[in-house]
Amino acid sequence: MWEAAKRWATRLYDGVVSYALKFGVVGIFGYVIDVGVFNALRVGVVGGETWLSGPISAKVISVSVATVATWGGNRYWTFRAHRRSRVWQELGEFTLVALGGMAIAVLCLVVSHYVLGFTSVLADNVSTNVVGLVLATSFRFLMYRYWVFAPHREGGRRLPGVPLASEESSEPA
Repeated sequence: MWEAAKRWATRLYDGVVSYALKFGVVGIFGYVIDVGVFNALRVGVVGGETWLSGPISAKVISVSVATVATWGGNRYWTFRAHRRSRVWQELGEFTLVALGGMAIAVLCLVVSHYVLGFTSVLADNVSTNVVGLVLATSFRFLMYRYWVFAPHREGGRRLPGVPLASEESSEPA
């Protein structure tokens, strides 16, 4: 019975938990970039008081910068065992999913800022960087794990010599 439980736990860890933990670390890095660039643009530190400081344009730019950083982190660390041999196709699909996540965060911002009338920088941050973050992150994780970096995809086979998370931490017999 314990052996079966151990096998089940190992499969769960290899299948979801290790990816979710690594995805979270990469996501925190991307979040810092996203929030930093968003606020630098929003308060005019970068770009001054121009169209760049508007809430929507600031969010689009900040997500774009963070997407490039998180693609590298997810490709070369989180999902490295299943990265695709067709790099440009993978980047395109990653970007498409990131745009879906950005749309979710921007929709939260639009509803808060323009529909509900909460126009302060704090309200903009809560709507897009808290509410939007939770919804968009869930969407991105599922899409990256089961579509972009899915091992069943053509060119997405497990790379030789790259161990799964449970194999990285196990001692040689």
